Amino acid sequence: MTDLPVRFGGIIVLLAGALGVTAFAPLGWYPLAFLSLAVLFNQWLRDSPRQALRHGALFGLGYFGAGVSWVYVSVHTYGHVPAPTAVLVTVALVVFLSLYPALLGYCLKRCLPAADWRLLVAFPAGWVLSEWLRGWLFTGFPWLTLGSSQIDGPLSGYAPLSGVYGVGLAVALTAALLVALVRNRARLPSLIALCVIWAGGYLLDRVAWTEARGAPLKVALVQGNIAQETKWAPGNLTHTLTRYTELTFKLPPTDVVVWPETAIPAFYDQVQDSLIPQLETGLRQSGAVLLTGIPVLDLATWRYYNSVVSIGGERRFYYKQHLVPFGEYLPLRRVLGDSLDALAVPNADFSGGEATQPLLEAAGYPVATSICFEVVFGEEIRRALPQAALLVNVSNDGWFGASLAPHQHLEMARLRAKETGRPMLRATNTGISAIIDDTGRVIARSRQFEEAVVTGSVVPRQGATPYVLLGNTPVVILTVMCLLLVGVARRTGTLPG
Repeated sequence: MTDLPVRFGGIIVLLAGALGVTAFAPLGWYPLAFLSLAVLFNQWLRDSPRQALRHGALFGLGYFGAGVSWVYVSVHTYGHVPAPTAVLVTVALVVFLSLYPALLGYCLKRCLPAADWRLLVAFPAGWVLSEWLRGWLFTGFPWLTLGSSQIDGPLSGYAPLSGVYGVGLAVALTAALLVALVRNRARLPSLIALCVIWAGGYLLDRVAWTEARGAPLKVALVQGNIAQETKWAPGNLTHTLTRYTELTFKLPPTDVVVWPETAIPAFYDQVQDSLIPQLETGLRQSGAVLLTGIPVLDLATWRYYNSVVSIGGERRFYYKQHLVPFGEYLPLRRVLGDSLDALAVPNADFSGGEATQPLLEAAGYPVATSICFEVVFGEEIRRALPQAALLVNVSNDGWFGASLAPHQHLEMARLRAKETGRPMLRATNTGISAIIDDTGRVIARSRQFEEAVVTGSVVPRQGATPYVLLGNTPVVILTVMCLLLVGVARRTGTLPG
């Protein structure tokens, strides 16, 4: 790795970035996450600031170009945006995301030009800090956050302690230490540090951070597999509702039933006097509570919401808080106006719900509810904890087609369960619907593009993991301190080079 020809550096880091995507679902080859990053770190060690900018950008183009290629499917196939525009949107997103590793490489090499061991501290800290910024700036896009790839590996043991960015820091440190070993730098300390990091993850994975709150609940996830092309056709409404109700009322005794995002493709006020009472009658007979996605139009304000309603007990609503830019609302609408009409970009606006909404309840337990994209934001999920006894996520992954996205989406949902020490019920329209336990393990799941009912049992949990109590703050502070200390040591010469 240290003697690779300089002229091939760009090609190598581009391929390394693309290879890193195989660490994520559906392949889940998690060791390739730190091997991929090690190639980039090794290249940066011998780069000038300008070269580090270029190589960081190429790594990002490979990483995000392979990993978020599904955006084209969503925009073109299901958003009905013309192919050239869809390509432009996808490329623009990939290029924008690639700026994060590009600017990181440039800044690190500009501020810390010496190729010494201190850079092997700064690289991991900088990488994780840039991922955190990517998950926060401009409403955030934490897709392909490095720690998510480790859900089936020993390093996932850090998730309840420090969240996805803590796991990512362990991955990045592993990559840096591998570079140190290959470059014959402090081999024994590097090997010891590697053993400590991996042994720590293994041991932490055996800690029970939360405890049972009651008896197991029988649960069911109904996957209607309604084609995205016909989902909102007015003539298809009766067929859709019949499918979901028939699948639900054929179930054996069940405590909680979950339908997907907008499983009811009509505004709540259009069905509140017809479908909803019928559902309540059937649910009372079975003793179940139903949580289902449904759009809500507030007739007083004429605002509409992507929401979940609980039926069968006290009727409550959860309004989606974190909306998808350009998908559920148009940013800077007053500035852009109708200027995007020529691009055929959907720009209808939902309104976001308040962060202080009361929790939904199911079978007598408070539930932390999220809709689709919200499940990728760990800080938002933890807002409902430790009060919530379980997590529910409803989604319509039909927008992604047969791409990587549904598998990656499920992977991130699994990490939310592990971070919080709570089971998760995840219902989607076309798959993948899954029952996940409090350790992030999938208990039962559906196949994609099939009508299915996923059944099983989960145990409500109580207590709080360290991540639930502290969130991402400790990792952010740690990475910033590492960068500051290395920078000070570099300028003052207080540490050996």
